[in-house]
Amino acid sequence: MSQEASPRGTFQRIAEQLKAEIDADPAMTELPSVAELIDKYEVSRGVVLRAFGVLRKEGAAESVPGGRWRVIRRGQSADRRPLAERLVDVFVDDGLEVGAAFPSASALSVRFGVSRPTVTKALEKLEAAGWLSAGGQGKVRTVRSVPNREERS
Repeated sequence: MSQEASPRGTFQRIAEQLKAEIDADPAMTELPSVAELIDKYEVSRGVVLRAFGVLRKEGAAESVPGGRWRVIRRGQSADRRPLAERLVDVFVDDGLEVGAAFPSASALSVRFGVSRPTVTKALEKLEAAGWLSAGGQGKVRTVRSVPNREERS
């Protein structure tokens, strides 16, 4: 049986091809889905997951909630803090004062690359801490107090 016909090493070949795609496209931030790769390479889910495992081990990609995989570029560091902690930085980054409107959950989901429900849960934590007014459908959240440096770190 030839190397091409053998299932052994198929996941490594797929991983190498994905690395080549990552290197060829500097704008690539997310890998194709498992389903897309199953169709493209006509392999099982397990083979695709093993290829993703190779990319994770080599530091080229990481899994994100929802079953997707994010590309990690050399020299790039990802912010691993919980979303609620990263949202606290919005106060300073956007220069928000007490009474100012806080960005919407939709805008924040795009900004941080996460789902709206994930943002909503993080915003609820900021509301519980007393930094934001309660939001709701069609209701704009406003800044109640600005976290000081100790609270932000």
